[in-house]
Amino acid sequence: MEQMQGLDATFVALEQKNTPMHIGSLLIYDPATAPGGFVRFKDILEFVGSRLKLSKTMRQSMMKVPFNLDFPYWYNDPEFDLEFHIRHVALPKPGDWRQLWIQSARIFARPLDLSRPPWEFTVVEGLDNVDGVPKGSYALITKVHHAAIDGLSGIDILNATHTLEPSVEPPAEPDTFRADRKPNQASMFARGYFRGLLNPLRQVQVLGRSAPGFVRAAKGFLKQDFDFKSVIETPRTRFNKKVSPHRVVDCAQFELASIKEIRKLIDGPKVNDVMLAIVGGALRKYLEAKDELPKTSLTGMAPISVRDESEKGAMGNQVSAMFVMLGSHIEDPLERLEAVHNETVKSKSMTSALGARQMTEMSKAMPSLYTGLAARLYSQLGVANAVKPFFNTVVTNVPGPPIPIYSTGAELKKMFGLLCLFDGVGLGHVLHSYRDEINVTFTACREALPDPEFYAECLNASYQEYVDLLARAAPTAKTTTKRKTAAKRKTAAKSNGKARPAAKRSATPATKRSPKQDS
Repeated sequence: MEQMQGLDATFVALEQKNTPMHIGSLLIYDPATAPGGFVRFKDILEFVGSRLKLSKTMRQSMMKVPFNLDFPYWYNDPEFDLEFHIRHVALPKPGDWRQLWIQSARIFARPLDLSRPPWEFTVVEGLDNVDGVPKGSYALITKVHHAAIDGLSGIDILNATHTLEPSVEPPAEPDTFRADRKPNQASMFARGYFRGLLNPLRQVQVLGRSAPGFVRAAKGFLKQDFDFKSVIETPRTRFNKKVSPHRVVDCAQFELASIKEIRKLIDGPKVNDVMLAIVGGALRKYLEAKDELPKTSLTGMAPISVRDESEKGAMGNQVSAMFVMLGSHIEDPLERLEAVHNETVKSKSMTSALGARQMTEMSKAMPSLYTGLAARLYSQLGVANAVKPFFNTVVTNVPGPPIPIYSTGAELKKMFGLLCLFDGVGLGHVLHSYRDEINVTFTACREALPDPEFYAECLNASYQEYVDLLARAAPTAKTTTKRKTAAKRKTAAKSNGKARPAAKRSATPATKRSPKQDS
C-alpha cells in the first residue's frame, strides 16, 4: 500500500455531491487509420486492457482511515474490472458540437465510484455533424480523480493509452501488477492512530525546511520584487459562490502559430501570458455584458508542476500555485498583455522565493482529521457565499504532444481538457495544445454561467482583438522594411557616386587594366 500526501487527501476531503473532484479530457479520434478503417468498442477494451501495465493509477483503489485519523491509502485492487470503467454511449441527433458539449458536461458532472479505482472512460459515437471532424469519428470522455493525478501525471496516462504509430500491438513489457489484500478497518485505524502520534514531529521538520523560503519571500516583499496585490484586490464575482451539481462545458480553438506571433507584439511574454490575457479579455466582455464588471482585475490561479524526473509516473499531485492578475479591468488588449506579463514575472519570483517544492511539502504535514472536517464544514455551511475569494478562476496550462498520436489505431484529431470545480470557484479553464492548435476549454457551474456559447464567443472575440493588432502591425513592419531597404540603396548610391569621380581623375590610357590584371 502507498499513502496519499496532504494535497491528494485534500481533494478527497473536498469530494461532495455538488463538487466531484475529478479532472479529465474530451478526445476525438478518426478511425480511418485503424486496421480495417474502423474501431469497435471491443477493440478499445482489448487495447486499453493490453496497456494497463504502463499505468500505475488505473488498477489502484483508495482506502480511507476510520474517523479521518490519517490520510487515505492506495492499494492494488484485487477486484479490478475493466468493463466497469469503460462505457459506451451515442449522441442524440443532430450529433453536433452542442450535443457533444452537453453530453460531456452531463457525464463529467457525475461523481466517480470511490470504492473502485477512481477513473472512467466513456466512448461517444454519433459525431455526425461535428464541424472540423472527419465523418465516422468517435470521442472519448475521460474522468480521473484529482487525488490520483495532476496535469503532468495525467499526461502519463495519456501516454499509456496511446501510441506514436497506428499500431495496436501490446507492449512487450511484462505485467508486474500484484493485487493487494483489501485492508480491513481495524488495521487502518491502528495505522492512523500511531502515525497521528508522530505528526507533530513531521510538522516541525516541514516548518524547518520551509523557513528559508519564508525568509526569502519576506526580503522580496520588502524590496518590492513582488506583492500580494492580485490576491488582496480580488473582487467577488458570480463565479465565486457555492456551486451547484450541474456543469456546462465549451471551448474556443486558436492557431498555435498565431499565439506565438501575438506574443511578439511586446517584449518578453510567453505563450501562457498571451493565453492568460485572452482569458482576461473574455471575462471582461462577459461580465461587462452582464453589467457586473468589477473595477479591479479578476485573479487567476495557475497550478505549477514541481514534479521531477524521479517522480514521473508517480501517483498524486506534485503542484504548487501561482496567482496572476488577468487584466480584466484593462480595455486595451496590448496594455492588458503587458500588465499580465509583468504580473506573471512577479508571481514567478514570489513562487521561486518561497520554493515551489516546499509549498507542496507543507501540505503533507496537515492533520488529516482537521483537513477533512474543515472541507466538509466549508461546503455544508456555504462559507464560499460569505468570504472574499483569494482568486476568481483557475487557468491551468497542460501542453499536449506536438505530433499526431493514436489509440486503438485511430488518430487523435482533437484534445480538450476538463476541470473539477469546488465551492467558491465556479469557473475553470484548461489551456491545451496539440500539434498546431491550442484551445481554451472551460468547465463552469451552470448557475454561474448559464450561457456557455456566449462565453465561448467572448473568448473568440478576445483572441480576435490580438489578431487585429497583428494585422495592423504587419503593414507597419512592411513599411519599416521598405524604408530600411530604400535607405540602404540610397547610402550605396552615394558611396558609388563618390567612388566614380575618383576613378575618372586617376584614369589614363596607360592605367587601363588588362585581362591578366583582372584575373
